[in-house]
Amino acid sequence: MKLEHQLNKREKFDFFYSQMIFSDKIMFAGTILKQSYERWPDNIALIYQDRFITYKELYYRAAVFSQKLIKHGLQPRERVLLFFRNSFEFYVAYFAVWQAGAVVAPLNIFLREKELKHIVKDANPSMIISAHDKIDLFKNVNAATLFTDKDMDLDSHVPELLPEFESVCLEPDELAALLYTSGTTGLPKGVMLSSKNIMTNVAQALSSMPFNQAQRVFCVLPLFHCFAQNTCIWSSLFAGCTVIVVPKISRKEILDSLKHTPTIFLGVPALFGLLCLFKDAPLSCIEYFISGGDALPDKIRSIFSLLYRRKLCNGYGLTETSPLISVDMDDLAEPTNNVGLPVIGMDCSIRDEMGNEVPQGHIGELWVKGDNVMMGYYNAPELTKEVIVEGWLATGDFARFDDYGKLIICGRLKDLIIHKGMNIYPQEIENVIVGHRAVLRVGVIGKDDLYGQVPIAVVQLRKKHKGVEKELHDLCQKELAAYKVPKKIIVIDDMPLTATGKVDKNKLRTQIFK
Repeated sequence: MKLEHQLNKREKFDFFYSQMIFSDKIMFAGTILKQSYERWPDNIALIYQDRFITYKELYYRAAVFSQKLIKHGLQPRERVLLFFRNSFEFYVAYFAVWQAGAVVAPLNIFLREKELKHIVKDANPSMIISAHDKIDLFKNVNAATLFTDKDMDLDSHVPELLPEFESVCLEPDELAALLYTSGTTGLPKGVMLSSKNIMTNVAQALSSMPFNQAQRVFCVLPLFHCFAQNTCIWSSLFAGCTVIVVPKISRKEILDSLKHTPTIFLGVPALFGLLCLFKDAPLSCIEYFISGGDALPDKIRSIFSLLYRRKLCNGYGLTETSPLISVDMDDLAEPTNNVGLPVIGMDCSIRDEMGNEVPQGHIGELWVKGDNVMMGYYNAPELTKEVIVEGWLATGDFARFDDYGKLIICGRLKDLIIHKGMNIYPQEIENVIVGHRAVLRVGVIGKDDLYGQVPIAVVQLRKKHKGVEKELHDLCQKELAAYKVPKKIIVIDDMPLTATGKVDKNKLRTQIFK
């Protein structure tokens, strides 16, 4: 049989997809760990701080905890909320829930009490599993059974011959994971993913990115985020990789974890910006740097390239697509908004506001279709109907295709600024402003004006200095058409951010226009 690295993308997809088919249907995502344990029991699955966890141990710990949850009444298809930072315990809880045939719902560890109450009410979980120092946030949830990491068996001897553990398998089209979005457009909403969604996107990811048994994947992204779940849980473990789990994003934790010689580094643009501030992080062991989760600014890519002489590969996706839609792994100097060819099995269409396709090269809203597109939003059928039409998902992102079929992302539909009938895409202005040496972060938002809307740039500086507003205004005048130049530039001390380091424009608008 051909080795998978010798195949083209279509052949790779077919190769991996064939490994997921049992009895003519795609496998339940909850059996990923068991399948990998049976293939590579003694391979290292996780490195957490200075602990090395084999696939055998990880499977055993998860299976034992799964049996405990079942004994305490967990039934198939019930929802279970997880509330952990990046940790060994996160993986144990995640697969324990899945192996019991329940629906896993990992929560953003940075959510406030109001947001958590909304999710608990919406998900109606039968159980909540939390880090022991966070369990008090859920003490008033009477309907759910509470567990913590202290209820797990993490240190006992792993028997040489593991007992047989019965896993409960759900059907491919049943709900398997409930992922709550970051809530930048309101309260978090639950994205429903089936095993078919998840495993299809795993095959798509493995056909596009170099995950295999020899790779060590650096997991500093928060594991509750869909980007990290695909790359650092589903795809990595299915392919037999070793995942280096970094507890949190900090200089010390990152540098301590780099000693384990990762070969693939996954991050959001803000994280690569942090590496630029490090200036001399030991990254020579890393073969691939893959950015996703937000628009990649030219400034970060160029500084990273100068400091480390390496390319940042750029990808794009949504929680609603499990999440990968496209990724640019080619060794070419592409613009930062070029996110590569769509993955195998992903149909893409650029449409106008009436839902009609626009001519090649024109900008419109990106619609996508494929088996990785979500089942819908949990408890929100009307909202689901707004974004999914005849199997097509309206992404809410402006995009176009270049002459080679690569996807160019132009910004969020909800962020679009219309001035005198002219479309202004904030991402273009932000990319110019963040190129200034004094700018740390920037968010461009629209303000109502006599003639429609005008762009307002809100910036956070590395260090304040007199006249910076004029410098930024002059820079915009030099680089942008007159109608795109911000009407006003506002300097603030702290930029509101989402958990993955994006500028939270919903909060920014409230803060600026209150």
